[in-house]
Amino acid sequence: MTSVAEAIRQALSLGNPREKVKATRALARAWRRGDLAWDFAAAMPERPAAVPGLELLLPKHMPKRRKGGSQRAAIALWHSLAHIEFVAIDLALDMAGRFGGEMDRDFVGDFIAVAADEAMHFTLIERKLRSLGAHYGSHPAHDGLWQAAHETRHDVAARLAVVPMVLEARGLDVTPAMRERLLEQGDSGGARILQRILDDEIRHVAAGARHFKSHCQRRGNAPESHWKSLVNHYFRGSLKPPFNDSARLAAGLPREFYAGVA
Repeated sequence: MTSVAEAIRQALSLGNPREKVKATRALARAWRRGDLAWDFAAAMPERPAAVPGLELLLPKHMPKRRKGGSQRAAIALWHSLAHIEFVAIDLALDMAGRFGGEMDRDFVGDFIAVAADEAMHFTLIERKLRSLGAHYGSHPAHDGLWQAAHETRHDVAARLAVVPMVLEARGLDVTPAMRERLLEQGDSGGARILQRILDDEIRHVAAGARHFKSHCQRRGNAPESHWKSLVNHYFRGSLKPPFNDSARLAAGLPREFYAGVA
């Protein structure tokens, strides 16, 4: 029987987007059926396989994205979203495979489910990109997202604090405004995609917050102060308002958590 860690490592080793999406969905189905052995001997790769043809740049070297309703601006927007969702597949898979052995089945199941959601999001966005005459890999993308995963690879609490509770939570703040701009431009289909992603991301952030708090309780750490300490140490950016306080609260992130470090 294939172990859960082996199945995750295999999905992480795929650079072709369609193959990774297919493998992630198959992994999620196998997990739900109980077809994967609970074994974490297989080590996770240092970083996931590269996407063929995708140029990765440092964030500071990324071209400025145009605003407005032109097709070029729309392609740039949807390509950046495709990249975020594609990397999110790897982030969720690596979370489950790297830290599953020290956590529990709920943790592994939650992040495998997150990976399957992110694969679905990527598929929706890639379809949208192709309707605009582009595809994932047709534009450069920044390599900052995986950097956060690399720097927290040794500590599950740090990974939970930075990835779902900072990076994904930022999506809760910015997605509603993007959705409204699309509606103003007459792109109701694109707005529906963003609404679906927003609804799912609330659950994803909630999973991260829940497991972070449980981990803190087991270790005797106060969740709020420990989160602030980890974010100050590992997160290179800054938490900038405005915040979507209602969505964050629904995801288990009350304002007391992040107001002090914003």
